[in-house]
Amino acid sequence: METQRVERRLSAVLAADVVGYSRLVGIDEEGTLERLRSIRLELIDPAIATHHGRIIKTTGDGILVEFPSVVDAVRCALAVQRSMAERNAEIAADRLIAFRIGIHLGDVVVDGADLLGDGVNIAARLEGVADPGGISLSEDVWRQIRDKLPEAFVDLGEQMLKNIARPMRVYRIDLAGAAEAPHLTLPLPDKPSIAVLPFQNLSGDPEQEYFTDGLVEDMITGLSRINWLFVIARNSSFVYKGKVIDIKQVGRELGVRYVLEGSLRKGGNRLRITGQLIEAETGTHIWADKYDGVLEDVFDLQDKITETIVGIIEPSVRRAEIERARRKRPENLGAYDLYLRALPHTQSAMPGDAAVAIGYLEEALKLDPNYAVAHAALAVSRETRFRGAGFDEADRTEGVRHARLALALGTDDATALAYAALTVLHLAHDFEAAAGAIARALSLNSSCATALYWGAHIHAWSGDPVLAEDYANRALRLSPFDPLSHEGYVALGAVRLRLRRYDDAAACFAKAVQANPRFSVLYALQASALAMAGRIEEANALARRLVELEPTFRALRFLEFAGFVKPEIREAFAAAFREAGLPE
Repeated sequence: METQRVERRLSAVLAADVVGYSRLVGIDEEGTLERLRSIRLELIDPAIATHHGRIIKTTGDGILVEFPSVVDAVRCALAVQRSMAERNAEIAADRLIAFRIGIHLGDVVVDGADLLGDGVNIAARLEGVADPGGISLSEDVWRQIRDKLPEAFVDLGEQMLKNIARPMRVYRIDLAGAAEAPHLTLPLPDKPSIAVLPFQNLSGDPEQEYFTDGLVEDMITGLSRINWLFVIARNSSFVYKGKVIDIKQVGRELGVRYVLEGSLRKGGNRLRITGQLIEAETGTHIWADKYDGVLEDVFDLQDKITETIVGIIEPSVRRAEIERARRKRPENLGAYDLYLRALPHTQSAMPGDAAVAIGYLEEALKLDPNYAVAHAALAVSRETRFRGAGFDEADRTEGVRHARLALALGTDDATALAYAALTVLHLAHDFEAAAGAIARALSLNSSCATALYWGAHIHAWSGDPVLAEDYANRALRLSPFDPLSHEGYVALGAVRLRLRRYDDAAACFAKAVQANPRFSVLYALQASALAMAGRIEEANALARRLVELEPTFRALRFLEFAGFVKPEIREAFAAAFREAGLPE
C-alpha cells in the first residue's frame, strides 16, 4: 500500500494573542468584541496584506499568520505593536487591548489551508513568553533579520517552552528604539553594579517632581564616587520615569545586578523617603526602609540611605568609603531648587532652552555665589547661546568667566568640572585646562558619564584620539540612554576622520544624528564626512536638510567657532563644506 506523501514547506509563522482577554470580556463583553473587530479591520488585516501574509486561523483572542518572508513577518509585527501603542495612549489601563506576538521560522506541515507541526507550535509558545505589547523571536528568526532591520534585540537566553522538547534561545525586540538601546542584553560588570530608578512623587504636588528627581540624581552621584561600585548614570535610569516597569527587564537592559527604587512624600516641611533594594535577576527584595525628617535635613537623610545601600552591597566596606560618597552641597536650599529647575534646559544644545536655564542659574548664584555646579551649568548655557544665537561676544566672555569660577570652586565636583572643561575649550580654546579638568573629574568619579562624554569630545577634536575612543566607548556603555549619547558617536566619528576613514566617520555621525536629530551641527559633520568619502550626492542631500533646520547656518562662522579643532581637520572641513554645498 502506497504511503501518502506529506507536504512540507519552510515558513515564517506569526502567533498573536490578546493579553487578559477573559478579564476584558468580563468587564465589557460587547465593547471588547467590537473594539477587537475594529482593530482587525482597521489595523491587523491591512498590515498582514501589506506584508504579504496569509491568515491561517483565528480564535476569539488570537490569530495565526504565515509569511513567505521572515523580514516581512517581523515588519508586520512591528507595525501592529507600534500602532497599538498609539491607539492605547488615551485608554484607561483596565480597558487596554494589548497583544503578545511570537515569530518562528521553521518547517511546517501543510494540511489544506491549515498548517501543523513544530514550526507552528513554537511560534505559539514564543507568543506566550512575550511581554504585553512585545514581540518574541526564535533564534532562527533573529539570525535572518539581525542585519536587515535597524531594531535593537535583547537576548533572553535559553528558555524551556511548554511542550517543546529542547530549550530554545529567545530574543525580544526592544520597541523603545534601536537608536538608544544596546543590541543585546548587557553583561554584568565584574564589580557590584546598581541602577537607581526615579523615585515616585507621592506628595500630590506636581511642582515637587523636580525636587524628587534631584534627590535621586544626588544619590546616583554619591554612589558613583565609590570606585568599586558600577553605577548607571542618571539619564539612562530616568528613561523609566513614569512607566510600569519589570525589575528583571531593567536589570537586563542596563546590565546591573541591583536596582534601587522608592518614593518621596512631602507634607508641609516634613519628608518621608522610602526605598527598596532589589536583586534584578531574581526579583528578591534585599532591603527596604523609610526615613522621616524635616526639609532642612534632606541631605542627611540622603546620606543615610546611601550608607545603608553600601552596607547591603558590600558589608566589609570601610566608613571612609561612605564619607567619600558624600557630595558638597550648596549652603542655600533655594539655590539648589533653582539649579534643579535649570538642569533639563541645559541638555538640549538649543539656544531657546539655554535662555531659560540662564535665568534660573543667575538667580541661584545670587543666593549662593560659590555654588560650583551652577557656575558650570551657566557657563555651558552661555556657550550654547553663543554658538546657536548669533555669536554674541558677551556670551563668550560670561561663559569663560563662569567656567573659570567652576574650575576654581568645584575641585571636588566631577559634573561641574566636566561642563567647565567643555566651555573653556570651546570659548577660550584652552585645551590644557579642559583636559586637566576632565582628568580631575574622572579621578573623583570614574562613573561620571558627563565627564566621559565631554572628555571624549575634547580629546577627539583637540587631543589624544586613543583616549577619546576609550572615553566614548565607556560613556556609551555606562549611559546608553544619555541625552549626551550623540557626543559619544561624534567623538568616534572625529577619531575616524583623523585616521582618514571617512566612510566609517560618516556612519558614526549618522548615529549621532539619530540620537539627537534636533542638533543641526551634527548634519554638517555627517555631510562633511560624506563629501570627504566622495559621496557627494548624499552630502548635498544632508546639506539641504541642515539648511531647512537652521537657515542661518554659515560654514565660515562654524569654522571660526571651531578654532579649538586640530588645524588639519578644520582645513579638511572647509573643503568638504564647499563640496557638500553648505552656504559659506
